[in-house]
Amino acid sequence: MECGARVRSGELPSEWWSLLYRLGLPVCRKMVDMLTKILSRGGPAAGYLAIRVLKSITLLAAIPISLLLGWIIPGATAGLVRLANSERYRAAKYLGRGEPDLLPPAQRRLPGDVVTLFRDQSFKLSLRCLLMPLVMVPELALTAIAVIGAPAAILGMVLWPIQPGQFSLMGVGVDSWTEALTNGLAQILTSLALLYWVLPAVARAHAGTVLSLLAPTPEQLETTRLEQRVEELTKSRAGAVDSHGAELRRIERDLHDGTQAQLVSLAMRIGIAKQTMADDPEKAAKLLDDARDGAEQAMTELRGVLRTMYPPILADRGLVGAVSALAARCPLPVQLRIGELGEVPAAVEAAAYFVVAESLTNVTKHSAAGHVDVQLERRGQELFLSVVDDGIGGARISEQADLLGRGSGLHGMLHRVQAIDGQMELRSPIGGPTTVEVILPCG
Repeated sequence: MECGARVRSGELPSEWWSLLYRLGLPVCRKMVDMLTKILSRGGPAAGYLAIRVLKSITLLAAIPISLLLGWIIPGATAGLVRLANSERYRAAKYLGRGEPDLLPPAQRRLPGDVVTLFRDQSFKLSLRCLLMPLVMVPELALTAIAVIGAPAAILGMVLWPIQPGQFSLMGVGVDSWTEALTNGLAQILTSLALLYWVLPAVARAHAGTVLSLLAPTPEQLETTRLEQRVEELTKSRAGAVDSHGAELRRIERDLHDGTQAQLVSLAMRIGIAKQTMADDPEKAAKLLDDARDGAEQAMTELRGVLRTMYPPILADRGLVGAVSALAARCPLPVQLRIGELGEVPAAVEAAAYFVVAESLTNVTKHSAAGHVDVQLERRGQELFLSVVDDGIGGARISEQADLLGRGSGLHGMLHRVQAIDGQMELRSPIGGPTTVEVILPCG
């Protein structure tokens, strides 16, 4: 009875307020989640189309200049190709397709060279950018309605009493609260529907059309691939030549300072022994003993030099045995995992051996590691090699560091790998671990 009297008097009990709160809170959360979902889906589409509209407006002003001066000023042609590539890049990014294939740069030509201009495939394909302004008006209208429609409806529903009939909702002037609520709600729903369903569909269709219209031809892709390949081979060849020259200088220095000096000393001792043989046989015998020791030392140094050119252990025990010997000689614990390698060319065996040897040397000297993991396996027509240590990291490939004597030989190791058309990747964040991965072609 008391509760009913309070209701009739216009006062709601606290229990009712609590019930309304418990019912309204989930509804508010649901609305916020739905609005967030709509914005996360329609926001990127609206941004993509808005930038497209701005570019179209700019292109409208640039079309006459491009058509009139493009055959005179080569830079205008290059600018049009860059515009086409930027459109492809943005379209692929919006669709989540990664890096797209881009049009090659426009051919170099002299001013006024119309023949070269219209033979340029990239220029002819980039001319399709001129179709962009044709769809600017409908895209602009859809984007404006989808983005501005809901906020404008809320303002119109609240402010219409200030100037009745001056505020428009759904294209109709508002003169009453009934029109404000019904037309405003319809405009909000229409705007959100466009933002959630229509605008993403239009953006996806537009992006897909851009990727299709501005796609380079198969001939252009093949030409670009070959040009990149030539550039890579040119760099690797230059690196291989530099590395080869440094290796020859090192061998010459080792022979000159080591083996040659031992042989000169050996010849002098034998000559002195020959002169003193008749007068002092004991001294001659001692000199010959010293000469024999010198010959053995020279042979040892010569074997060391030859081992750096092509380790004999590769010929004797193969790559598996040679790498196992390196792991056994390493002062750190080495976990060796070697799969079935099959037949491996000699150059690839030598490169893999020196990569393992250099890596283990670097780990021992610089990494402060406690463990090393070496993996070697065949993957189709490629030999995969990885060396991982748990050290302090911070390794970098630096030619200057190698020349100053502070490097780890990684630069020369990279050149050795690139010389046989291999790939090398170094990952060594500060704090470790350091990973060296090498892929060598065996085909």
